[in-house]
Amino acid sequence: MVKTNVNLKPAKKKVCGFCEGKKDPIYTDIASLKKYTSGRGKIVPKLRSGVCSKHQRGLAREVKRARFLALLPFTLRV
Repeated sequence: MVKTNVNLKPAKKKVCGFCEGKKDPIYTDIASLKKYTSGRGKIVPKLRSGVCSKHQRGLAREVKRARFLALLPFTLRV
């Protein structure tokens, strides 16, 4: 017999922050781009960040632009 935990609540669906605010990721907004990068400077995947597919593609493009213009580091020094 399988036990079920009655105290579990249904998982709350993550809402895309860009869709909610009706704005697109911009490479000059470094504070919001840092929120979607890991501690080592990698771009956080969609499932972890809660961003929709459309904005995840735009976010990756803008992070790469910011890196090219030296606004964000490619990697952090260890």
